[in-house]
Amino acid sequence: MQKAEGLQALGLERRTLTWQGQEVVYCQSEKVEESASSNRRSLVFIHGFGACKEHWRFNLPFFAKTNNVYALDLIGFGESSKPDSVLEGETAQAKSAWRYGINSWAEQVVELVKSQTEGDVVLIGNSIGGVVASQAAAIMSREQSLQGRCKSLILIDCAQRQIDDKRLSEQPPFRQASKPLLKQLVRQRWFTNGIYRLLANRSIIKKVLKIAYPTGRNVDEDLVDYLFEPTTQENSMEAFRGFINLFDDLLAPDILAGLDVPTWLIWGEKDPWEPLDYARQWLSIPCVKGMEIIREAGHCPHDECPEKVNQAIQSLIEAGQ
Repeated sequence: MQKAEGLQALGLERRTLTWQGQEVVYCQSEKVEESASSNRRSLVFIHGFGACKEHWRFNLPFFAKTNNVYALDLIGFGESSKPDSVLEGETAQAKSAWRYGINSWAEQVVELVKSQTEGDVVLIGNSIGGVVASQAAAIMSREQSLQGRCKSLILIDCAQRQIDDKRLSEQPPFRQASKPLLKQLVRQRWFTNGIYRLLANRSIIKKVLKIAYPTGRNVDEDLVDYLFEPTTQENSMEAFRGFINLFDDLLAPDILAGLDVPTWLIWGEKDPWEPLDYARQWLSIPCVKGMEIIREAGHCPHDECPEKVNQAIQSLIEAGQ
C-alpha cells in the first residue's frame, strides 16, 4: 500500500507546503463545509523519532469526525525533505543544510498552525514529538498573532532526553566518563552512517517495535512499511546524525515550567525507554493538570492501544474547554 492510498483510506488528504526551502508533507482531514469547519477545533499530531504522520493511523480517523485533524512529517522524516545536517561548530556545505533540533522542528509545527489552521488548536505529541509540541506551544504563546490559540497540550510518553548534558549528573560514572568520546564519535558521518545502515532494515525495525509495544498489539506489516520506507530515501541518515548529536537541547520540564497552557500527560505503564516514575515528577509543574496511565502499554500507546488513548484524549480535550 502506498502512503497516499493509505491516507485516502483513512479519509485524509495528503498535502505539502514549502517552508525555509524545505518541503513539508502533511495530511489533514478531508474538507468539510466551511461553516462546519470553522466551528471545529484543530488537532495537530506530531510524531516521534524515526516515525511519521502515518503513526497516527488509528487516531486521525477517530478525531476527524468532530475536529479538523492534521499530522505532519517532521523535516528529516517520513516524506518531508531530508537535508544535510549541520552541527554546532560546523560550516554548512550546502545551502539547504539544516540544523536539526527541537526548536527548528517546533518552528515547522508553528508554520503549519499559522498557515493551515484556524481557531483553537490542540497540540498532541509522542516521544520527541512531545518536546517539539511543548516548544511549539511556547513559541505560539510569545507570537502575538498566535497568542491564546493553543488551548491544550497533550504529551504521550514524552521524551525525557536522559542523554542531554544537562542531565549528565544523573548518569552512571562510566557514562559520564565516556561522554566526551561518544560526542566526538557521533559527529563523524562514517560512524553514524554505519550505525544507521545496521538499524535501517525491516527485521531490526520489527524487533524494536516489539520492545516498544509490550503487548505486541498492532505490530503489523503496515506499520513496518511506514517506518521502513523513509529509510530507503536519499539522505535519510542525515536526520539520524542530527538527532543523536542533540546533547544540549531543550528539555520538556524546562519548557513546561514557562508555559500556562493546560497540559496533560498520557503514559504507557510499561514504557521501556521513558520511565513512568520520572514522568510523575512533572505533575508538580503548574501547567501540568494530570496524567492518564495506559495499562500494559509501552512507548507508543496511541498505536498499541488506540481505543484507550483516543478516549483519554477526548476526555482531556473536553476537560480543557
